[in-house]
Amino acid sequence: MHRQDTHPKVTAVLGPTNTGKTFFAIERMLAHKSGMIGLPLRLLAREVYDRIVKLRGPHEVALITGEEKIVPKFPRFYVCTVEAMPLDIPVACLVIDEIQLCADPERGHVFTDRLLHARGTQETMLLGSDTMRGIIQRFVPKTWFVSRARFSDLAYTGPKKLTRLPRRSAVVGFSADDVYGIAEIIRRQRGGAAVVLGALSPRTRNAQVQLYQSADVDFLVATDAIGMGLNMDVDHVAFAARDKFDGARMRPLAPAEIGQIAGRAGRYMNDGTFGVTGDCEPFEDELVQRLETHRYDPVRVLQWRNGALDFRGLAALNESLEAPPPERGLVRARPASDAVALRILSVDEEVAALATSRESVARLWDVCQLPDFRKLSTDEHVKLVRNIFLFLSKDGVIPDDWLARQIARADVVEGDVATLSGRLAQIRTYTYAAHRSGWTRDSAHWQGITGAVEDRLSDALHERLTQRFIDRRTSVLMKHLRDDEFASLALDEAGGVSIGGEAIGKLEGFRFVPDPRAVGIHGRTLRAAALKGLESEIAARSTALAAAEDATITLSEHGKLWWDGAIVARLAPGPSPLAPTIQILADAHVKTEGLQARLDAWMTARITTRLGPLLALRDAAEARTGSTDALPGEARGIAHSLAENFASLDRKTLPLPEKLGPQIRALRRFGVWFGRRTVYLPKLLRPDAAGLLTLLWGVWTKKDAPPAPPAPGLTSFAFDNGNEPAALQAGGFAVIGGRAIRFDMLERLEDELEKALASGNDAEAVHGQVVSLLGSSKDEARSVLAALGWQTIEVAGAKPVWRRAREKQPRRQDRAKPKKPEPPPDPNSPFAGLAALRLR
Repeated sequence: MHRQDTHPKVTAVLGPTNTGKTFFAIERMLAHKSGMIGLPLRLLAREVYDRIVKLRGPHEVALITGEEKIVPKFPRFYVCTVEAMPLDIPVACLVIDEIQLCADPERGHVFTDRLLHARGTQETMLLGSDTMRGIIQRFVPKTWFVSRARFSDLAYTGPKKLTRLPRRSAVVGFSADDVYGIAEIIRRQRGGAAVVLGALSPRTRNAQVQLYQSADVDFLVATDAIGMGLNMDVDHVAFAARDKFDGARMRPLAPAEIGQIAGRAGRYMNDGTFGVTGDCEPFEDELVQRLETHRYDPVRVLQWRNGALDFRGLAALNESLEAPPPERGLVRARPASDAVALRILSVDEEVAALATSRESVARLWDVCQLPDFRKLSTDEHVKLVRNIFLFLSKDGVIPDDWLARQIARADVVEGDVATLSGRLAQIRTYTYAAHRSGWTRDSAHWQGITGAVEDRLSDALHERLTQRFIDRRTSVLMKHLRDDEFASLALDEAGGVSIGGEAIGKLEGFRFVPDPRAVGIHGRTLRAAALKGLESEIAARSTALAAAEDATITLSEHGKLWWDGAIVARLAPGPSPLAPTIQILADAHVKTEGLQARLDAWMTARITTRLGPLLALRDAAEARTGSTDALPGEARGIAHSLAENFASLDRKTLPLPEKLGPQIRALRRFGVWFGRRTVYLPKLLRPDAAGLLTLLWGVWTKKDAPPAPPAPGLTSFAFDNGNEPAALQAGGFAVIGGRAIRFDMLERLEDELEKALASGNDAEAVHGQVVSLLGSSKDEARSVLAALGWQTIEVAGAKPVWRRAREKQPRRQDRAKPKKPEPPPDPNSPFAGLAALRLR
């Protein structure tokens, strides 16, 4: 299968939501002489276009979607929907956003085509979820991977009633009826909500989002359209359902889809929460853990449709559309609306009589790709496609009078939300037709007409949505502030603080965060009133935390301590790597002595439980000489170094005397293992210990975003520039030949190589065994072996064998049969710390 993978560089920037992938890619694209970015939604394309126009001016940027084209005379940068990308235009940098949509049953085949074939002349960037790493590596093997970590924490807060949701929440439904029903409840109970659906025009959507962003309303009700990069200041995402209609059937959301939507909570460095509401069942513990740590099943197959179409005839075209995938890892996409329309029209006698030449068949296929904006029925859509094809075949263009009548029927701004939404869908159809080359006599004229009608309908729909779902803010808050009526201060279950029923801020743990709208009015007065009224609540929370059970306090992978749904403290560097400082996050007036003592005790217990062997080793290194726990001199130095270096030392940096037996035996009871390359404690390779050591390393080295630990169960994985070798070392992994290998697996690997060396190995068999141990490709295994100092040696009359590079032949008296290598201890064994130590 031919792929466009010969260009200089393909970069995959992968990670969860809120990692700045799109912002990073736009900056990178603008650094080139020309560029093109493909985005999953028309709404998002318009948002990115507006952003680049502000940076470069309208004369340098083109916008191309199915319904909108703004193309200056000499554009340098193109912002498009993925389907509308003009791939015949060469650009230096080409970007595809949300590349994980290659697996989408409805649109995936388009994204797969771009993944396999769309390239920039200098650089191609693929943005999306880390679930795509393996499949991208398979189909585009020379891809350079960049991992992006989420800027903020994401935590599950469980089920909440609609009336108890915190302010700045987005409620997610999966149909227009669900969205409107939820918005109606919020209007009655909480004052109002903005609504966002994928079917809205950019003008209506932007007006609704502005209501939310300007804090005219505190709630947003949306479909899963918000999961595709639409950036808003959302603190909490509440799921009203877990099933969606995917165009063919109702099905449950996959964990990765839930994560994509939940990840819209918390923007940039602001932490976010998610949960469920209404009739939605609470999330299972396993699912919550996957969502909070952003770990999802990898994408294993891509949706595919043949792009090499045969236009010699209708039968040939239909047959080429049904061609099977050329290789494993690709699955033929289910028939889309264009293929369905083509199949139906192929048996229409009048259409078939006109579609006989290559040109006419191609024209029919072009018309079949008219999107079904109206969603009335398949028959209605096919009827419209048929009429347009007959016009183009017989008259050359769509007749002006027919097009004018259709537009006039839609150009009515009276009606309710559903009626106006239906008219907008109709006008989008004719907007699309006006932007197709050769479909109308005067495309510029009709583009202006349809655009003006769409704007009028969009404004009318925004007005109806506002009237239906928003109860405007009153002057109650101003009255209470003016009259000093602070006795009416109230605190809801979500931490929202209000005076006279109007929001003034939120109590997050032990910090009062003022509402931006109120702060601009009377900031100091408001804060003083809130703190005075909240004294008893803060005191009660302090007492509750001081007596809280350990299980109610959690430590996130970003080094933040959560309690009762709020961040109450964070880790900071302390006097030593294993003794971080707990920084209480509280207002200045809050007495924190009790909080500090409780959280210090919790953290000490956490470290003691997970890193007990290392703490015992540190204490022995610091014990007075002559005491029963004291270690001899050299062993004391090794123990101290292990405690200071997160439980591992590189043997190359450790000058050991040749006769160190007594000191090594002294370390035996602490479970220290002397490997060929690393000195480490096998017990601390367990996921809970390794994850804590990685976090402590990030805190000690003052990383803004501590690195995520390797996934539990991994013993080897490909190293990329998103990882730091020192962080992996703290987590129990050594970087060898471009691969991170857990210490015990590295020992096992070298044991197997020594066995092979002693037995006169078969190089190919050993190579296969290394591939199996590492779970790597042959090329990766070869790189690891080379980095370990091994090479294949050709032997006359025999198969190649493995030898250490530049290895001297052993003297005759040294050629005794070697002892069977002793394997390193299992890190999960309770007896790992008692294993015999190896001195090499």
